[in-house]
Amino acid sequence: MQYLIRALCAVLFLTLAAAARAETAYEAPLPAELNTSPELCAFVPCKEVMPLADSFSPRKGKPAYVEAYRSEGDKKTLVGYVFLSTDIVDIPAYSGKPVITLIGMDAKGLITGTRILRHSEPILLLGIPESVLTKFIHQYLGKFVGDKIEIGKSREGEGYIGLDAITGATVTVIAQNQVIMRSGVAIARQVGILKVEPKPPVRFSAVDEKLSWDQLVAEGSVRRLTVQPEQLGMARAAEPYIDMHYGYLNTPTVGRSLLGDASYESLMARLKPGEHAIFIVANGSDSFKGSGFVRGGIYDRVQVAQEMDAYTFRDLDYLNLYGLAAAGAPAYKESAIFIVRDPSFGAAYPWSLVFLANKLDRVSGHRDFVSFSDEYWVQPRYLEGGRPLVVKPDPTWLKVWKARAPQIGLFAALLVAVGVVYALRERLTRLSTRKNKWPVNAFKYSAWLLSIAFVGFGVLAQPSITQVLTWFHSLLFKWTWELFLSDPFIFLFWIFIIVTTFVWGRGLFCGWLCPFGSLSELLYKIGGVVGLKRFQFLVPRRWHDRLKWVKYAVFFGLLTVSMFSMGLAEMLAEVEPFKTTFLVGWGQRAWPYTAFAAGLLGLSIFTERPFCKYLCPLGASLAMPSTFRWFGLRRKQECSTCHACQKGCGSQAIDDDGRIDHRECLHCLDCMILYTDEHACPPLAKERKRREREGLPLTPINREGYYIPIIPIRADEPRA
Repeated sequence: MQYLIRALCAVLFLTLAAAARAETAYEAPLPAELNTSPELCAFVPCKEVMPLADSFSPRKGKPAYVEAYRSEGDKKTLVGYVFLSTDIVDIPAYSGKPVITLIGMDAKGLITGTRILRHSEPILLLGIPESVLTKFIHQYLGKFVGDKIEIGKSREGEGYIGLDAITGATVTVIAQNQVIMRSGVAIARQVGILKVEPKPPVRFSAVDEKLSWDQLVAEGSVRRLTVQPEQLGMARAAEPYIDMHYGYLNTPTVGRSLLGDASYESLMARLKPGEHAIFIVANGSDSFKGSGFVRGGIYDRVQVAQEMDAYTFRDLDYLNLYGLAAAGAPAYKESAIFIVRDPSFGAAYPWSLVFLANKLDRVSGHRDFVSFSDEYWVQPRYLEGGRPLVVKPDPTWLKVWKARAPQIGLFAALLVAVGVVYALRERLTRLSTRKNKWPVNAFKYSAWLLSIAFVGFGVLAQPSITQVLTWFHSLLFKWTWELFLSDPFIFLFWIFIIVTTFVWGRGLFCGWLCPFGSLSELLYKIGGVVGLKRFQFLVPRRWHDRLKWVKYAVFFGLLTVSMFSMGLAEMLAEVEPFKTTFLVGWGQRAWPYTAFAAGLLGLSIFTERPFCKYLCPLGASLAMPSTFRWFGLRRKQECSTCHACQKGCGSQAIDDDGRIDHRECLHCLDCMILYTDEHACPPLAKERKRREREGLPLTPINREGYYIPIIPIRADEPRA
């Protein structure tokens, strides 16, 4: 046993070493000047995405781009543009962080090249090869940025172009599609490749009243955007990093309520037709005005976004806000009125205030570009005819749910069915005996087969410890529903796992529906059927009681490492062989991965669920809350001295005193079958033999596992 454990550890070490040596863009270090230096192409391979160019301009425009030139004698010809995705959009992928991408576009708006500089997708570190994502983004070469491009099969007759997706990384590729296309459209509009369609002017209704600050906030005419220090990788503090209130001042009721009549009339007199005034007041430990204003007259911390457009502000777009006239207005540290002058901005349509910042990775010291936004609508009662009809594109997670609705329905039905069957376990186990367990096993084996074929290999819904770590960090720093909704199967599975763990313990998931656990158990059963039963064994009790704590050490080790580096924790989480077995496939992984997974599955033929019992950090994370389950398996008083169930417990969860450790129990229900089997349960068999010997009737067995007591009939009572 010691040699076997050492061998598995050695293979795991080689696996992690191989991953560490691989050169990938995962959490790749990028120069600090990348986000600020005018010379973008001094830090990134611009020529790789724009092969025809031999020189590049400094950064220009807002959002920023680089002009690419080709020299022909003494003449330079503009051949296209190069831009960094995070200068334009901040769309998170599955990891919650953006995939930083360098994009090239020619002077006609055709994509000439793409290069991923940095990503944080764990699936591309230890799951799907990164080359698969590189192959995916190469599909954009030659595509026009104004085309309608979607992932998967294109919609016939609607002008859409379909791109091949990546199985197992749907969220990543949908996010990357938005990154490339939205970045391209933003630059194409700025340089004139795509025309900007002016929106119709806003027409205000005749509402004229004065509102207090609280009334303006309550109706949504004043909105709030708050960013906490921990959202930027800083230490938690009592004061927010920035706490802004903002609103649209052109609306007469809003403007007059906030500024007073005289100041409002003065402001409107300064605005030209088609110009829009937005106010911001803020508190916090930092400023929303930023440092860029001092250097170049640009407010680089805030912008307004509407659809595919982003509007930034220069010194000429700034006016002083001298005070707020609305009753109950709060005190503030800084304020501003910004003017949007672009004709493409439409006040009647939704727009967002965006706060731009850099998030510090406290481990690597790298800063990631991040943005925080809040959506604003002018209230319908202030608009003639109410709000215009706006059809918003579905968020990424909703697209995934709609695309896989039939499979999601089948998966949800499977979870419900298994939960109902287990809830009726006492009725089911009464139909079984030690010699005939098929009434129980028919359901249990069916659940195993479905979890392996449909859940594991079909919809790739193998839960992992990385999801527990992500959930833990989300609670500490920032909870993002979209991140968890992006994989519908995992999302539904975790609802099932959490509910059933607190109701019955972790055993229902681990013993019935975990794809890897089911595969491991099925191999053990097959091994016994094909003649290997004489070689099958249980780990000696003294070793089992020591080894079962290893999985808790693995879990707490991963949790501790994740507090310093989530990337390293995700690498170490390869102790789970789930990706090799289900997600990626044996043929696409390096030999240490396959050797480790094959070793665990091979060992499973000879001893029951070795990974589940001794190594699985996911099982350890679920075992602890199982202590507080609502319901457990029944025990008799005689169980403290009878060891019949203990000898037949494959998970070795029953101790010498007959107690079931529900942290280790995998809910095979063998002990429950024995519990009411009057021929196999020693106390029941003894009572059965006594009654048969004395000619007493065999009454039904009650829920406590005993014969229903015989009520003696008095002599004066008539007999039936």
